Amino acid sequence: MKNLLTYILFIIVTVSACKANDNSDNSNIDVDISNAEVTNVSVTGNESNYSFSVEIKSPDLGCNQYADWWEIISEDGILLYRRILAHSHVNEQPFARSGGPVAISDDQVIYIRAHMNTTGYGELVYKGSVSGGFIQQTLETTFANQVETEEPLPSGCAF
Repeated sequence: MKNLLTYILFIIVTVSACKANDNSDNSNIDVDISNAEVTNVSVTGNESNYSFSVEIKSPDLGCNQYADWWEIISEDGILLYRRILAHSHVNEQPFARSGGPVAISDDQVIYIRAHMNTTGYGELVYKGSVSGGFIQQTLETTFANQVETEEPLPSGCAF
């Protein structure tokens, strides 16, 4: 009986210690795993000739469900650049792909968002400018969704 009480006390102390040491910040934006979401952005180059590396997390299952592009749109909803993703990334999550050149000024505010072939746009995007930096935020999936049918568009999925 004494060993059982000691064991139970050990479990209680351990669980309490784990909860006390949990420093996770729950204020971060969570990724909605039903959509493709941008999780990181980096930029290189010069004004009117930038290259972007965009990291995406998506619930890829193969060609039937995969992130099929990322794009850059202006604050007023104009498509500025689209990087087609030619295949699924089932075993590579998150994954990053580069694209460019993108003809924007260093202070032009843009959105960078990802698209899923089955569910459309994700709401987790990056917003900002090359000179001011980019921050992760949410954006309504219906914002500028008229560009979804603009070229370039994927011509298929390799695997």
